[in-house]
Amino acid sequence: MTQLAVKNDVFQAIADPTRRHVLQLLASSDKPISLISENFSISRTAVVKHLKILEQAELVSAQKKGREKIYTLHAEKLKEIEDWLQYFDLFWDNKLAKLQSIFEE
Repeated sequence: MTQLAVKNDVFQAIADPTRRHVLQLLASSDKPISLISENFSISRTAVVKHLKILEQAELVSAQKKGREKIYTLHAEKLKEIEDWLQYFDLFWDNKLAKLQSIFEE
């Protein structure tokens, strides 16, 4: 896998529960690092590392405002995951339909 492919992998970015929690925090509004890091028992430096991974996957962006960086969620990048999961929705719908037809026979 190339370095660029790893950099932009949305699936890898959301694999970590901390990063998923960050995305949930940003869903309600843009937030500075200070407010984001208040929600975790890990260091601010560790939170920044998670934010960098989310940035590389283009799930969030940062804008410098004074001495702070403000992070914004880009939820449209999650569409890739939704599309992938839709395949499995169809898979289970088909399996359940077959099961139902067996019971009805």
